[in-house]
Parts: sequence; C-alpha cells; structure tokens
Amino acid sequence: MRAQPLFDELAKPEIAARFVPSAAIVLHEGNNLELLAEIPDEAIKLIVTSPPYNIGKVYETKVEINQYLSLQEATIRELHRVLSHDGSLCWQVGNYVERGEVFPLDVFYYPIFKALGMQLRNRIIWHFGHGLHARNRFSGRYETLLWFTKTDHYTFNLDSVRIPAKYPGKRHFKGPNKGQLSGNPKGKNPSDVWEILLQEWEAAMWDIPNCKSNHPEKTIHPAQFPIELVERCVLALSNEGDWVYDPYAGVGSSLIAAIKSNRKAMGSEKEPAYLAIARERIDRFFNGTLPMRRLGTPVWTPTGHESVARIPDEWRQQEDDLP
Repeated sequence: MRAQPLFDELAKPEIAARFVPSAAIVLHEGNNLELLAEIPDEAIKLIVTSPPYNIGKVYETKVEINQYLSLQEATIRELHRVLSHDGSLCWQVGNYVERGEVFPLDVFYYPIFKALGMQLRNRIIWHFGHGLHARNRFSGRYETLLWFTKTDHYTFNLDSVRIPAKYPGKRHFKGPNKGQLSGNPKGKNPSDVWEILLQEWEAAMWDIPNCKSNHPEKTIHPAQFPIELVERCVLALSNEGDWVYDPYAGVGSSLIAAIKSNRKAMGSEKEPAYLAIARERIDRFFNGTLPMRRLGTPVWTPTGHESVARIPDEWRQQEDDLP
C-alpha cells in the first residue's frame, strides 16, 4: 500500500532550516553535528551520503589521513545514534591519493562502522567511464558505496529493485517442479556484478555515469552525487514517508531523490554557494524544470560514426610514418 503523498504537486512545500518532526524537507546550513544534535534517537530510516574525500578540492581542507578519519568519527557516531533500528547507512567514497600512493577510503572507514556494531551488507562498486587520467598508474574509474545496517532486522524492498531476468521463460528441467517456470515474474534478485539493462537497480556493480560536464544534472560542485545513484538506495532501503538524511548534502541530489520517491528529505551543508544551488534545484524539481537523467537510462555507447569516436587523421598519419 502506498503512503499518503507528502508533497502537493501544485505547491512547493516549505523548507525548514532546523529539524522539525512535522516538516517534509529540512535543509540546514552549517556543521552537520549542529543538526544531528536536534534529531531524536533512531528517527532516520536511511542515511545516504558522499563525504569529503580529503583530496584538496575546493570544498574541503586537505589533512593527514588519520586526522581526516578522526574528524569523521564524531559525525559517524551521531549518525549511528539517529539511525533507526531497521535503518541503513550508505557511505559512498573514492580513493585518497598521496604522492602517487592510493589509500582506499572504504577500507579505512570499515573499522569505524564495525566498532559501532554495524553490519556490512554490500560493498557496491559504482563504475563510471570518465574521470581524471593518471600517468603513473591505471586511471581510476570506480568508487565504492558501503551499505551498512544497524541490526539484522532492516528494510530491504527486493521487489522494488528486481532486475529483468535474462531468460524469463526458463523452466525447471527435473524434480517435482519439472516443467514449471523457475523465475520470478517480477524479475530476479540482482547479483553482485551485472551488465546495465533498462531497469537494473541495486547490485554490487552499478554502471551509472558520474556528473561530468555533459551530464544533465551537472552543477558547479566538483564531486556531485548523481540523483540516480541515490534513488536506487532510497527505493531499496526505505519506505514512503520515511526520513532520508544526507549529512553532506552538497547541491541537494540526495534530497531530490528522496522527494521524488515520496520520502521526507533532510540535509546539512556548510557551503552557502552549494546550499543556494540545492534550494534552486528543489524549486526546479517542483516546477518541473530540473534536468534529470531518467532512472535506468542505459549508459550511452558511441556508434563509431561520431567524429570524436573515430581515430584522428593525425594519429593515422603517425602510424603511416613509422618505419
């Protein structure tokens, strides 16, 4: 049964600046610990975020990695407190590179969550085709999303995230069910590695393009969270009417994904410029002008006929000039 709609399609709801139980959208300017202090224990069903990576981008200060992790621990302890008994936390990070050495941040974060008694359900690989090009190592083309639960009793909407079966007409070939269909009419449970299909959702490898310059959702944020990535977490790990919280809200992608799925949305952001963009994007979502990549849209593959997909004449000439 669907929950009562939280949002009037004809009017944008008020955005609260502090936590108010009766609010449907909260967008707080400042340190996330300020807002977390106002949230009651176990009030949040889903926490989904992409924290600062400590890689010297505009919005963060680069510090020694142990200090960086120590700064995050205080926030993580508070997130654990406000997470509901049946809730989930999705922590999406990349790699920290220092003088050419790669530090996989998810590996460093894991003991922090484990010390709080949280249980890792999936280490999801988010694969994307574009990014910075490395010279002295292979170019990085993935980031990870750690999905933790607080207990063994957690929300997981499998039917909401099933994917189309490769062979839906497959039947049992022996045993008491011989001749009967072996699959589920709603699709199959995702595996831990998969190829993108029109309606593929949660799995341990998500082929979702990151927000580079040609992405319809791109803003000025240097490490923008795609709405589609958050939306999959929201649909799988929360129910309509639940609170979804992003402690590092950035330009509001997590809030938009929650609102789009009829969840209550809450975020914290300390950068005024990003906060202003988040408010504008929420406004544009409600008036129908926000550019968004449709959930499940296949990643575009060049046909080979585009000029940028063909081998340049200059390179062909270089090959011809080789002895």
